[in-house]
Amino acid sequence: MFPVVYVPFGLIEWHGRHLPLGNDAMKAHAILVKCAEQFGGVVYPPVYFPYSRHVKGSKALHPDEDDWKIAMLTALFNRIKAMGTRVIIGVSGHNVMQQIAWINRALEPVVADGTITGIGLWEMTLSRCEESDSDHAAKWETSNMLFFYPELVDIAELGKGPLAPNMQPPDGIGGLDPRKHASAEVGRRNVELAAEAIGRKAKELLATLPEEKRTLNLPGICPPYWWSI
Repeated sequence: MFPVVYVPFGLIEWHGRHLPLGNDAMKAHAILVKCAEQFGGVVYPPVYFPYSRHVKGSKALHPDEDDWKIAMLTALFNRIKAMGTRVIIGVSGHNVMQQIAWINRALEPVVADGTITGIGLWEMTLSRCEESDSDHAAKWETSNMLFFYPELVDIAELGKGPLAPNMQPPDGIGGLDPRKHASAEVGRRNVELAAEAIGRKAKELLATLPEEKRTLNLPGICPPYWWSI
């Protein structure tokens, strides 16, 4: 068994008139399923995690906001560790640096004993190129959804006129016009590259552990361990 757990993160965020709410976590989860199909491991259910914009100087709107979020994530990662996992990869489909910082800070006490390792990433952190990237409800995110969940995409909702710029309502587009640039094929290639890059990273991280700590740290997923999941 490949002792890796992938945890997808996102939030309930508006993604224009043509994409579903919850797009970010749905996207991350689906990419990680593709990754697990190719490399092995377990994909945790999507975690819809709150995010508040920060003011100048990177100070949280509420001073203790980072602390309780990090504590909650650390608790989650410790439960995953208790399953016998050796690598935790947290992947945020909400492409802001703050969520990755939370994931990595939350992992610090979990991996401190050297029996497990992990990292926080955006879905395209390791695959970004001309064929793999992200945006906000534009070419890339719309293409991902057209590939994974075409029944949840309605391009016609965007109409035929000019789109509001810079993610402004009523369109919410931040990037290339999806009516011209998005397709299921673009999404397929983006997903293929992202999933492969994350899987390779999982293998690399596992190889950094001592050899005796590269297998599942439990006899199996059975009583009394099944409840850890």
